[in-house]
Amino acid sequence: MSYYAVLLPMKDEEKSRKYRPQHLAFLKQMRQEKKILMNGKFTDGSGGLVIYVADSFDQAVSYLQEDPYIKEGARDWEIHEWAMETDIAFDF
Repeated sequence: MSYYAVLLPMKDEEKSRKYRPQHLAFLKQMRQEKKILMNGKFTDGSGGLVIYVADSFDQAVSYLQEDPYIKEGARDWEIHEWAMETDIAFDF
């Protein structure tokens, strides 16, 4: 299992407002399925960050492409495999 950090910079503010409920529901479902470790918006309104949990880069991208923000063109995206280091135990 690997971690993938996805930056979601703002692309279209109107679409972001319109699809926010669907985006948040998607994130909640993915957290429940343990496909997302954590997520959150940037406090300056410039976008957000999602940490996906996946077996491969391609799998992480496939998860990302199901996000309503991506499907509807509300956000751009940038993905990087992330070598997380922590003393906190996560159940993944």
